[in-house]
Amino acid sequence: MKKLTFDDPRFLGKLEGFAADNREDAELAKTVSGILQDVRKRGDRAVLELTERFDGFKSTPGKLRVNPDALKQAEAALSAIQRKSIREAIGCVKEFHKRGLPSNWTARNPHGAIVGERWYPVRRVGIYIPAGNVPLVSTAVMTITLARLAGVPSIAVFTPANRDGEISPQMLAGLSLCGVDEVYRIGGAQAIAAAAFGTRTIPAVNKIMGPGNAFVAEAQRQVFGKVGVDLLPGPSEALAIADNSACPDYIAADLLAQAEHGSGRERVYYVYTDDKQAAAVEKAALKMIPKLKHARAIGEIWKTRTCFIKVPDMEAAVEVANFIAPEHLELHVGKPVFRRLVKDIHTAGAILCGHDTPTVLGDFTAGPSHTLPTAQTGRYFSGLKITDFMRRSSVVEYDRRSIAKARDVVRVFAELEDLDAHGNSMEIRFE
Repeated sequence: MKKLTFDDPRFLGKLEGFAADNREDAELAKTVSGILQDVRKRGDRAVLELTERFDGFKSTPGKLRVNPDALKQAEAALSAIQRKSIREAIGCVKEFHKRGLPSNWTARNPHGAIVGERWYPVRRVGIYIPAGNVPLVSTAVMTITLARLAGVPSIAVFTPANRDGEISPQMLAGLSLCGVDEVYRIGGAQAIAAAAFGTRTIPAVNKIMGPGNAFVAEAQRQVFGKVGVDLLPGPSEALAIADNSACPDYIAADLLAQAEHGSGRERVYYVYTDDKQAAAVEKAALKMIPKLKHARAIGEIWKTRTCFIKVPDMEAAVEVANFIAPEHLELHVGKPVFRRLVKDIHTAGAILCGHDTPTVLGDFTAGPSHTLPTAQTGRYFSGLKITDFMRRSSVVEYDRRSIAKARDVVRVFAELEDLDAHGNSMEIRFE
């Protein structure tokens, strides 16, 4: 475990060094580039060979897509409480993001012309859902629900299968409840390549969404421009800020939860003012880890990718949080304090306020998508939102009266920029 002190003159450099190895290296970029080019050139053949090499199962083009009947069968096999819980989560996510749906509008500009905006759903979206050690049904809920709410007419899901070519029935059931039937058993950079470039079996998409491992994030970065991508989310991160009112057991449990994802690249941070509390958090975590199902993976993250940060006050805690730009930020403080902190911390992907708001609520059901910026990209990215599945066009309509009012402005700018063809396209309407 890394332990840092805010008052250390080299604090920011040490913190930057701790966070930096979540950024991808040149060797990874080269490997991913080779995979992308292979799929672009050889299509299905490359996808099948790469899937056998990385995921361990041999397939044929006809078996890349999951039979839609298998989705319905998996949904039918769920227990009543499982079905109800997934639908409830979908409802919470839908209710939250409905508030972000943009509206078309028109108005008159100062010339008297009609101007406005129109919003359209992206026509075809590819959604990547990682598998790893657990079936991330919640990621299906947090992405597909937004796509459907936005009105995307064509949604393709890509998710890795196991060595037998099988996707967990829980994942298939979740996908069915989310309303998709086009699902491909492909993971990794080859899935991103297939989605971006298309193959004989897989039609290309317009935009790729969803979290993944380092290879998936790098592949999304490299295909940007050929297709749209979202926020390049990487391995999970959590940062907890605590004052003297916090419960050490709560802090420990919440940090360990975010170390559970299994990529081996998760990051957890704990920012505190009280040394006794920090000792209690560490003691509680070490007591909890052996009892957890994924103890080995969690324990490794706790030892090698956890950072305790001592700060003198909440102002310093704010500075640390804005520097790290964490994916999940938990404020283990009283209501008056977190209301102040929420105003001052402006880079977190999601802010979870108070002692009874663990990140798991945001992970599974609160409403906002849990697809969030990581690796300090929260400085310029936001979490996945409804407009990420849409695009807008501006609309402009002048008539004889309004164009006359704009004539002088156009003439001046055409002269300033030495663009006489631009000016002529206006003046010809007055000849």
